[in-house]
Amino acid sequence: MNHSLPVQCFAKKNIPPVFTEKNNPRLLYVADIPPHASVHPRILHAHEDFVEIILIVSGQSEYLIHNRKQTIHAGDVLVYNAGVVHDEVSGPDREIGSFCVAVGGLHMPGLRENALLPDHAGYIFSTGRDFETIRAICSMMFRSLSAGEAMAEEFCHCLMHALLIKVLAVAEGCAVPPKQPDEPYALGYLVKDYIDQHYTEPITLQSIGDALHFSPYYLSHIFKEMSGYSPGQYLLRRRIGEAQTLLISTDLPVARIAEMVGYETHSYFNLQFTKHVGMPPRRFRENYVVPDHTAGRKKRQ
Repeated sequence: MNHSLPVQCFAKKNIPPVFTEKNNPRLLYVADIPPHASVHPRILHAHEDFVEIILIVSGQSEYLIHNRKQTIHAGDVLVYNAGVVHDEVSGPDREIGSFCVAVGGLHMPGLRENALLPDHAGYIFSTGRDFETIRAICSMMFRSLSAGEAMAEEFCHCLMHALLIKVLAVAEGCAVPPKQPDEPYALGYLVKDYIDQHYTEPITLQSIGDALHFSPYYLSHIFKEMSGYSPGQYLLRRRIGEAQTLLISTDLPVARIAEMVGYETHSYFNLQFTKHVGMPPRRFRENYVVPDHTAGRKKRQ
């Protein structure tokens, strides 16, 4: 019996490049986060100058993304444009395995700087049959960089292009019409914006109410209904999350970081950080780097 055995595919010619001229993305870091490591979560934070792509490999949880809690599952890819506040909620009872890839220098046509997708496109996309492909790309990137392989940066730069294009294709396949803002939560959005702009300051529920000209108790009710957090809880997680970013990305002393995110005393900052992350700030900083085999030092993920 004769069987058809296709062994060769041709690529179309003259395909316009996706990344040209000003749109020249650069890979910043890759993280491979096993489920047990997610017991110490990355709390409420935003990245102002790069896009973060998260592939959920295992587990399920509820993440606060921008202004609403949303359920994430294994097989989802999350796209956080620059400036999108997100809270990666995990813990001993809901461990999450994931890859995280950060990309800067994006200037996609018609979009703001460091936005991979339109802001109205959403944040969570099911990868479907593309899951294994995306996981393989992320795994190769992390393995090559962490092992200090020859020409690892050049290799991973090419893989980054492949990842971005595959994520764009997945997002296009999941496209949904833009959603209109929920009118009942308009006040909740104002509260969120106010805290995001003033979280380093000594604000209280009363001061938020005074600034927005609403009863503190009413705005607290609306905000918690919208986000799942009280304004005070959101403020605390916003400060801790930004402290995590500074611990990872800078060599600033812990006491200085505590001051920068709004804490008057170093000891109280240590207490709150340890309570919500599961380890002290210095240990968190030490655990968030991998050895740089090529230079005999440590490098940040």
